[in-house]
Amino acid sequence: MREESTPKWEGKAMAELPATGPQLTWEVLEDFCNVHKWLPIETSYHVEGVSGQPGLVRYCALTVEEEGVGDDAEKTTTMKWAKDKLLEIDPIQRCLTYEIGENNLGFKSYVATIKVFPMNQDGSKIEWSFVCDPVQGWSSMI
Repeated sequence: MREESTPKWEGKAMAELPATGPQLTWEVLEDFCNVHKWLPIETSYHVEGVSGQPGLVRYCALTVEEEGVGDDAEKTTTMKWAKDKLLEIDPIQRCLTYEIGENNLGFKSYVATIKVFPMNQDGSKIEWSFVCDPVQGWSSMI
């Protein structure tokens, strides 16, 4: 009997930085444990591994305000966190791949790739793509 596979969620987002060259953009993104410098999260730090090498693990966390249930329900705050592991990094191609490991976000399997490309004479383009198992309780990823 053949097992049915669960369809994966896949997505891609791009950002253009017309006045920031690809090398400077890459230097920010390859600093894997300091993602809080460019994403709106409260903390990100080194957990284990060698900086810039596959196997590096970071911890990321942010506080999320959630609506309560019912007419008199109050909003609650929850700390959402994940440990991300760097799987591949290529400074020549300006590309890195990571996976989400332990987390309280609901991810069972999540792998993302970030690539930086030159754009025009002085700019760069960032491409972020992911594939993951559907998350229980979510209708979509984006």
